[in-house]
Amino acid sequence: MYDNILVPTDGSAASEGAVDHAIELAKQYDATLHALYVVDTGAYSSMEVGSDIVIEALQEEGNQAVERVASEADDAGIRVETSVRTGIAHRAIVEYVSEEEIDLVVMGTHGRTGVGRFLLGSVAEKVVRTADAPVMTVRANKEETEE
Repeated sequence: MYDNILVPTDGSAASEGAVDHAIELAKQYDATLHALYVVDTGAYSSMEVGSDIVIEALQEEGNQAVERVASEADDAGIRVETSVRTGIAHRAIVEYVSEEEIDLVVMGTHGRTGVGRFLLGSVAEKVVRTADAPVMTVRANKEETEE
């Protein structure tokens, strides 16, 4: 049913819960797990000075985040591919889904509601609305997101 499962990660507690679910699903379906971190350049495009330094730091953070997923997947005996990309987060995720023929996206959500969700937007919600693959969202526990 699922040959390729994508877990976008930002290294947060919200995405860690999704990683656990994605690994279990990959194990159950003998699927390849894809770990993706997107350096959201849209958030830093208006910076006049220092944006290159910030983006480099975020790329390093991304490498660490996908390597943590890879390590967990390796420990579980799951095939894993990692990628760090730059761009607008939801667009980069949807493009990856199409390019890599992803069958299922498993992603965390911070569980924001009301004004917080309206102001910040929801990457997960945008992926749900635009991806050509099913999307499973995993809401972080309230205690985990308050850390």
